[in-house]
Amino acid sequence: MDPTPPGERVHGIAARLAAHAAGLTLARIPRPIAQAARLFMLDTLAVAWAGSDAPGCPDLHRLLATDGGPAQATAWGYGDRLPVGEAAFLNGATASALDYDSLGRDAPVHVNVVVLPTALAVAQWRHASGADFLAALVAGCDITCRIAAAMPPPHRGFAYTSVAGVIGAAAAAARLMRLDAASTRHAIGLAFLQAGGTQQANIEPTLAKRLLAAFPARAAVLAARLAAAGFTAPASVFEGDCGLYALYQPGDPARLTESLGERFDSDALSIKAYPSCGCNHTAIAGTLDLARAFDLHPDDVVAVEATVSPYMARIVGGPYDPSEDPQAAAQFSLRYSIACAIARRRLGLAEIEAEAATDPCILALVPRIDVRVEPSWTGTRGPVRLRLDSRRHGRRERQGDHVPGTAEAPLSAQDIEAKFAECLGRGASPLDAARIARLRDRVDALARVEDMDRFFEGIVSP
Repeated sequence: MDPTPPGERVHGIAARLAAHAAGLTLARIPRPIAQAARLFMLDTLAVAWAGSDAPGCPDLHRLLATDGGPAQATAWGYGDRLPVGEAAFLNGATASALDYDSLGRDAPVHVNVVVLPTALAVAQWRHASGADFLAALVAGCDITCRIAAAMPPPHRGFAYTSVAGVIGAAAAAARLMRLDAASTRHAIGLAFLQAGGTQQANIEPTLAKRLLAAFPARAAVLAARLAAAGFTAPASVFEGDCGLYALYQPGDPARLTESLGERFDSDALSIKAYPSCGCNHTAIAGTLDLARAFDLHPDDVVAVEATVSPYMARIVGGPYDPSEDPQAAAQFSLRYSIACAIARRRLGLAEIEAEAATDPCILALVPRIDVRVEPSWTGTRGPVRLRLDSRRHGRRERQGDHVPGTAEAPLSAQDIEAKFAECLGRGASPLDAARIARLRDRVDALARVEDMDRFFEGIVSP
């Protein structure tokens, strides 16, 4: 027996989120929000395509393909089909692999790498229309962003992507399965029962980091399917004595539900400029600025001091050790990021390959880089204060407050287009220009797609 009073079951946080997701239609979504959803969808597909041959991902694909099962949804970047939950799992992993996906503006959460793999797999399986898919995608991303933003710092160390993402993705899956508000609330509760994930996978950079999006994507599919089968779940999954706020982090219910259905937070994301943890981006931009302004070379550099927040130091401030997982180590090291920006004057996809991650020139620079902590700073991606001592130019300093790709420092349309083209032209099954154009057109015309099961026709080859 659910001890929650009946009135609270109807009006509690989970119930309100469920009603929002179950009732949302494309007609109620403002045009700029729908357009942003298409942009971030394309960004996520692009980075997943490039990530499909990242270390671990081909092995994961082989593992899941060998298990067999009904061919219900497309494995992006590979072209074959897997059971719906396994497709969501694999696509979540490849989308997360390069750490090049969009990042939350108000919280350190990766939204689309959980919600999109879930929603697109379920939409294919259920033969949903493009309009329903887009509405579910917006609902799931909106809920995920709201949950994360409503849990302010200090951050305790759980993975926001996993814990917030599984709930938003379950709501999206329920919407696509046409569950009513009551059943959607149960899907949210069943998703919470599977919530988990830790930043330890970032602190000790391993291939497990890319599974922090995969596990919740698969769990969200299962949660919606269980709710559809009649399984019930606790109602007070946020505010209960053993709910999200008690177990993970105190939150602000008013912030979470404010203007629900009127204001959409699903566009509170930024497109990444570098395939690296967001904690590194302000430092990368500042170091590139210094290196280019003063024509710095590795031999010029005597020492670098980077001052960051406690959160950033926890995630990317540790020693740099590429001996076991070079790509993951490069993606989650502030020292590597700074050394690479000096030595190579860029940090792109080539700079997280094993050859670059173990480049002797960069390895020689790393010990000259010191990471300091400013205890009063609470940011997750900035500010960063750089002090660089060089033989030719003495001490040079930069302080960066804004991450490239955010509203304060937006990427140009040309930069975004170049990123998409490069990513989609890489991976296990690179797309040629004609297929890239077809994919773009398909995303642009989502509202007119009658059956999302046919979304990848003419784009991937099984």
